[in-house]
Amino acid sequence: MKVFVNGKLCKDPKLAVAEDFFLPGLNIPGNTSNPVGSMVTPANVEKLPGLNTLGISLVRIDYAPYGGLNPPHTHPRATEILVVVEGTLYVGFVTSNPENRLFTKVLYPGDVFVFPVGLIHFQFNIGHTNAVAFAGLSSQNPGVITIANAVFGSDPAINPDVLAKAFQLDKNIVKHLQSRFWWDNN
Repeated sequence: MKVFVNGKLCKDPKLAVAEDFFLPGLNIPGNTSNPVGSMVTPANVEKLPGLNTLGISLVRIDYAPYGGLNPPHTHPRATEILVVVEGTLYVGFVTSNPENRLFTKVLYPGDVFVFPVGLIHFQFNIGHTNAVAFAGLSSQNPGVITIANAVFGSDPAINPDVLAKAFQLDKNIVKHLQSRFWWDNN
């Protein structure tokens, strides 16, 4: 009999092997030669089966020199704790309606910042060298919703009239934004 937990096959503990709990390669920089200038390398249940049911995961985030961005996004199933290893990052999150309060900080190597579950957050490299951070997440499958991709790159597209009214933009601007390729750095 097969048992699935959190949508993943739960392996018989007698059949578990060390490789189920091991993932090499987080020492290798991600390719930041892309439109947003960042790359997220995950260590989640998809890559590390031993995480199933443990409620944790990890990512390495690489940022290109000045301008490397992990775009505004949210994790619907996890809080994130980020530690900067190299470089200087401007980070922040926005609280929910009606306040929409912005919390930001400039982080240096060794600094830590927390992004509460479900809130829109970002990281931006303001230094002139590469930056590297690691983030722990409180779910083996935290999910990620990149705001620009979800709003302007949905499939099928959201009716431009809806977005024009929501963002108070000319409909042609919305159509232009919808026609762009929205990069996924995950």
